[in-house]
Amino acid sequence: MKFTKTALIASAAAMSLGLAACDGPQEEAMEDQAEALETDLENQADAAEEAGMEAEADALNEQADDVEDALEEQADEMDGM
Repeated sequence: MKFTKTALIASAAAMSLGLAACDGPQEEAMEDQAEALETDLENQADAAEEAGMEAEADALNEQADDVEDALEEQADEMDGM
């Protein structure tokens, strides 16, 4: 199973665009979406680790944390608008 940064970045970008289209105070729902994306990335990391791809698994786990943090921050900022 091959994991590419491009696919992960595209997923994060799509999520970000979806969040940007939200109207009104929907911070909790946006944070739930961020957590779901993080879980998906962590599942991919688990699969990579099981396939013996330790470096890729570590990178996916780190990206999962970064994506969730960034999207939750974006949700906080949009909720305040």
